[in-house]
Amino acid sequence: MGASDASGNAPMVVLASSRTVVTLPDDSLVLTPATICISPATGTILSIIPSLLPRSAFAPSVAYKDHSPRVLIPGLVDAHVHLNEPGRTEWEGFQTGTKAAASGGVTTVIDMPLNAIPPTTTLEGFKVKLAASQGQCWVDVGFYGGVIPGNADQLLPLVEAGVRGFKGFLIDSGVDEFPAVSSKDISLAMTALKDSPTTLMFHAEMIPPISDSVGDAVQQSLPPLAPRGDLASYSTFLESRPPAFETYAVEEIVSLAELAPKLHLHIVHLSALECIPLLREARARGVNITAETCFHYLALASDHIEDGDTRHKCCPPIRSLSNQDRLWAELSAPDSCIRTVVSDHSPCTPELKLLPLHLQSTTPPSPGSDIDRPFMRHSDSGVDVSMPSNEAEAKTTPVQAQNAGDFFAAWGGISSVGLGLPILHTAASDRAAHGETVPDLLDIVRLCSQATAKQVGLAHRKGALRVGMDADVCVFDDEEVWTLRSGGMRWKNKVSPWEGHTFKGRVRETWVRGEKVFELGARNGGFVGGKPVGRAIVERRVE
Repeated sequence: MGASDASGNAPMVVLASSRTVVTLPDDSLVLTPATICISPATGTILSIIPSLLPRSAFAPSVAYKDHSPRVLIPGLVDAHVHLNEPGRTEWEGFQTGTKAAASGGVTTVIDMPLNAIPPTTTLEGFKVKLAASQGQCWVDVGFYGGVIPGNADQLLPLVEAGVRGFKGFLIDSGVDEFPAVSSKDISLAMTALKDSPTTLMFHAEMIPPISDSVGDAVQQSLPPLAPRGDLASYSTFLESRPPAFETYAVEEIVSLAELAPKLHLHIVHLSALECIPLLREARARGVNITAETCFHYLALASDHIEDGDTRHKCCPPIRSLSNQDRLWAELSAPDSCIRTVVSDHSPCTPELKLLPLHLQSTTPPSPGSDIDRPFMRHSDSGVDVSMPSNEAEAKTTPVQAQNAGDFFAAWGGISSVGLGLPILHTAASDRAAHGETVPDLLDIVRLCSQATAKQVGLAHRKGALRVGMDADVCVFDDEEVWTLRSGGMRWKNKVSPWEGHTFKGRVRETWVRGEKVFELGARNGGFVGGKPVGRAIVERRVE
């Protein structure tokens, strides 16, 4: 076998292992010994030999490594990430967010359209987002567009510009730039996109008409149920966003699906088990609708959340262990309506989490970080809270005095990009040890790589180890046991409910299009290439 790839421009790279998750021609997955030959020049997989070839089978100039018994899997495609740049880069940016992704075997992230300023709701906003991403991405990045009131005329131009799908909120998003949509807005979006190869996604929470906080004004996405109880109690917060919020939203979306029978509809971050029969029934009637759930819903439960620990706040909320059991059961079902698992990495500054003093990180800010941040108002819980009346007061009032531990005043979002593979593998292993039927390693690849790539129209390039695909490879040690500490978080703000958790399974290397971008324990904090190699994905979606 020659030392160079087919173009003759660069030495070939060979990655081998006795355990490799390979995608077969019929899209099924198999765990097998394999030797993968990669062209760094084209960034693609040249060949896959279904056996473990030794170093001696290749010319001396070939870069060869046998990773046995660690497993080689396709790089993860995280189809739900908030990078927030430009405008709220102090929450997260392309540089830090994609570094965190790379450190966890994620080789492609899809950026959500809100929390950046401007949001990706117009063609001009998309151009601003693309300009901000240039030269900063350590993995490949695709982009969603947003659906808001009054932007129906922007949706097709955004399709042409290469967005991978669209997202709308049926409840207050928490930021003024991204208001919730009404049934009329949904109808306009479905009509505009009905013949386009795209995905229309929804944050599926909606105020039910029986809510005593809104009366009959169900289309206005007014505040959630008024809290009854201690605002630092997680149970108070959980009760304010009951499962009915999700089921009512799903029913509303399904009721409008006939406007666009071919359009792929998708429910993001499904948390409530009560939605599952609604989605199953809709799919049985031919409605093209699927759902995703998140790592935190599968491995965190309300039963174990301490009062005041606002690191756990997200919307929809983390629910009970019994609810979690039903999500796992659905994942394991052969005809599951939950097709993908994603992070919904939605970070913010530590100040916005309003953590009590005993939960605040003692890790000092990194050099050059913005530590003098003004307090930012928001309303993602829809509850009016008492905040400083001006910026000067905000800077002089201790965070602990500003509603510390208040689940309604704190920003909602879980930081976890790049941590999903250890989370899911650990939780599945624990459940399997108790005799439960759970997704195995092949299923995890299907849920987090193959199906997420398909969801965003990238299955022709991403999410599989197969000849001709992008050479995105994750080297995963599925036996290593380790504990996440604040200093080990790669995202910008070291605030996450996963701090202190012990995991089984750790990513050792990450390759993006034939280039090694991360190696655990190596120079430059593991980012061995020394510079970002990720690209913005702006090809027009065709499927």
